[in-house]
Amino acid sequence: MKLLVCGGAGFIGSNFIRYILNKHHDWDVVNFDKLTYAGNSLNLKDFGSDARYKLVRGDIADQDAVDRAVEQSKPEALISFAAETHVDRSIHGSLKDFISANVMGPQVLCEATKKYKVPLFIQVSTDEVFGALRLDEKRLFHEETPFAPNMPYAACKAGGDLVCRSYFQTFKTPVIVTHCSNNYGPYQFPEKFIPQTIFKAMADEAIPIYGDGLYVRDWIHAIDHASAIELLLQKGVPGEVYNIGADNERSNLEVVRMLLTMLGKSESLMSHVQDRPGHDRRYAIDSAKIMRMGWIPEYPREKFEAGLRKTVEWYQENTEWVEALRTRKQDMNPHIKTG
Repeated sequence: MKLLVCGGAGFIGSNFIRYILNKHHDWDVVNFDKLTYAGNSLNLKDFGSDARYKLVRGDIADQDAVDRAVEQSKPEALISFAAETHVDRSIHGSLKDFISANVMGPQVLCEATKKYKVPLFIQVSTDEVFGALRLDEKRLFHEETPFAPNMPYAACKAGGDLVCRSYFQTFKTPVIVTHCSNNYGPYQFPEKFIPQTIFKAMADEAIPIYGDGLYVRDWIHAIDHASAIELLLQKGVPGEVYNIGADNERSNLEVVRMLLTMLGKSESLMSHVQDRPGHDRRYAIDSAKIMRMGWIPEYPREKFEAGLRKTVEWYQENTEWVEALRTRKQDMNPHIKTG
């Protein structure tokens, strides 16, 4: 199979490409990535000389660039992980980049899918489009849950998802939309919750915790997310929506305490800070639909500690990756192939 993966240099995208190339030796991947602050070509540097892998720098909101990539790679499937993802940046920074990447980007990709008759386009989205759940309710997010985004980031992702829906309904463009819960694992940008906690704990620095710390997220390992997308490439139905989660709800305080225990650090490093505006209290995904198709996560709730420990060990063993990311030396490097 030939894949065109957008945003493949980011955290989730690079884990997906690594998973695919390691498992399917007769699959080819073109990685189309803008290489912004969170897109790191070093994430896949060990595939730099692999004939099955090619990195092309480009913006998913640029129709000409996307058309060239699709026309040249002739993919059997297009998967987009590309997005502006950091919630705090959408609140305190410019929203223009989020609208461009998360709303205009999916439209451009839908148009290219339609124009070049790509057999399948998978738009990877988030559970945040559904809004928030209360701590005292048992309700989960289903595929039919109405959108009610509370954050600018989530609103932009919801807009992109609706664009995809409209292309299927109007043009029968073969697009699938997925909504995944919070990912963790290797290669995640250090500003995100789990790697930030790890790095600050290792340096004996204060670990900021928003508000009371009782915000609940449904955590899934990035490799489990990758295997779910792999299944949808083979069995997914265009026009359908699929939720992807590992039934692993944890409060922020619980996760921080687990990480501190693994690192042998004191809970005195925890520092409660002023809450961010509009902070959603709880997310929780019902993944029954994709599980009925045969998907089983390697790290369900009962194995979360094992997955988290492997994540900690990876960051401890890859300090050079962390330093390179911080100094931004990865922006231009010999692994980039032009196309």
